[in-house]
Amino acid sequence: MSIENDLENLESAEEFLDYFELEYDAGIVQVNRLHILQRFHDYLSKGGEALPDEDDAKREVYKRLLARAYEDFVESDALTEKVFKVFHMHEPQTTFVPVGDLLK
Repeated sequence: MSIENDLENLESAEEFLDYFELEYDAGIVQVNRLHILQRFHDYLSKGGEALPDEDDAKREVYKRLLARAYEDFVESDALTEKVFKVFHMHEPQTTFVPVGDLLK
C-alpha cells in the first residue's frame, strides 16, 4: 500500500500523529485538533508539487510538516494562528473605491 492509501484511513489528529510516530501532548491536540490538521493540509498544499515520488521520502516530508503544524499550536494558540476564515471576519477590512465611481 502507498502512503496515500494509509492516510485515507486516518481520521483524527491523534491517528495522524501516531501514524508518523510523533510525540504529542494530548491536551494540546484535544483543543487544537482541527487547527493542526488544517495547518498540515495548508503546508502540504503550499509544497505539494515538490513531494518526492518514493514513499519513504514522502513519509519523511509529511512527518516533518505534521510536526511543524503541531508545534505551531504548542508555541501559540488557535486565535493567534487564525487557521480558519472565521478568525479573520472581525479584522479591519480595506476597500478601494475609485474616484470615478464616486462621481457617478
